[in-house]
Amino acid sequence: MLHSFIEVKPESHFPIQNLPYGVFRPLRGGSPRIGVAIGEYVLDLSILDDAGHFHLTSVAGKRIFHQPSLNSFMALGRPVWQEVRKQLQHLLWIEEPTLRDHPELRAAAFFKQKEVEILLPARIGDYTDFYASKDHASNVGAMFRGKDNALMPNWTHLPVGYHGRASSIVVSGTDVRRPTGQTKPPTISEPIFGPCQQLDYELEIGWLIGPGNNQGEPISIEHAEDHIFGLVLVNDWSARDIQAWEYQPLGPFLSKSFATSISPWVVPLDALEPFRVKGPNQNPEPLPYLQQSASASFDINLEVCLEGDGMNARERICTSNFRYLYWSMAQQIAHHTVGGCNLRPGDLLASGTISGPEKESRGCLMELTWRGAEPLRLPNGQQRVWLEDGDQLTITGWCQGDGYRVGFGEVSGRVLPAMK
Repeated sequence: MLHSFIEVKPESHFPIQNLPYGVFRPLRGGSPRIGVAIGEYVLDLSILDDAGHFHLTSVAGKRIFHQPSLNSFMALGRPVWQEVRKQLQHLLWIEEPTLRDHPELRAAAFFKQKEVEILLPARIGDYTDFYASKDHASNVGAMFRGKDNALMPNWTHLPVGYHGRASSIVVSGTDVRRPTGQTKPPTISEPIFGPCQQLDYELEIGWLIGPGNNQGEPISIEHAEDHIFGLVLVNDWSARDIQAWEYQPLGPFLSKSFATSISPWVVPLDALEPFRVKGPNQNPEPLPYLQQSASASFDINLEVCLEGDGMNARERICTSNFRYLYWSMAQQIAHHTVGGCNLRPGDLLASGTISGPEKESRGCLMELTWRGAEPLRLPNGQQRVWLEDGDQLTITGWCQGDGYRVGFGEVSGRVLPAMK
């Protein structure tokens, strides 16, 4: 097992086996730049670059890590990412003296995470949200159409998705204001305008695209993962009552475009390789362009916690796992591009709500409370059907190794009242 000279606790999300990338700015001043998380620290890659420690890699001389986003680095592709990752693990290795025994360089290159502002990791040009969990789709379909007609006829044949709004993607810790819009309660004949009354979260994981593809040239299922730079946690906030009125015939609009929160640290796909597993069996067999033989999912534990006014601590309300997703990331990329759509560096694709077979693994309040029929009971005596003003919702996730974790940190956001 690889060890770093930086002390990292076993429960930390950021051991040397992880090294997720992010964009940060020191609180003492300076411009945004790229770093990796290691234990309680951020390692400033621009300082290492200036000191010549990437001179034998393909990023030498390009000032890639001095930039305020990961886009240029992501565009270079997997062989370059692997070069840099190998060099970082070497420099942080407990037996390597280059950083360990160089106090001046360490003082310049390492920041405590509490000493920096963590920023949005990428310029996200396009955002696509999928609907890839069969348990989630089945639960929602059963609520609206009954158990016998829960899944639409196309669902087991293709990864259903829609194009989201990139401009309202925010980094963890950003407050989210309750949206307003049109709703039509079943008890009235005409729609009304006002604040959303059925605000929900959605437990998701997203992946940032590295190299893209030319328009008209699909990405094959065999090469799809080569286009994935890394993964983040996603909370795709949802205004259920606004969505119920607006979504036919074209799908979500105002109900989704007001905010999507992502975690700041991007976990490289290579860091997840030890946790690769098979996904669910797919029946019927997908069409040839969606067929894959390799294990294409990952054992990522996921938790959702809620903390509202009057609560003394976070309360865990959901536990799920990425491996429950029916459609894999590779299948979603292959389907996204098969019609000729061109992906670009920094594009974000997200899984849709990740739910499992048990009640506690349902990845949103609409499922957990079965659309209000089974209110969520909290330890302080409060109940929740939907999110209330002041509620803070936090999602976390990690893979459990032998004596270490490869984690994502967290994505959190607090609900603010609607604008008056």
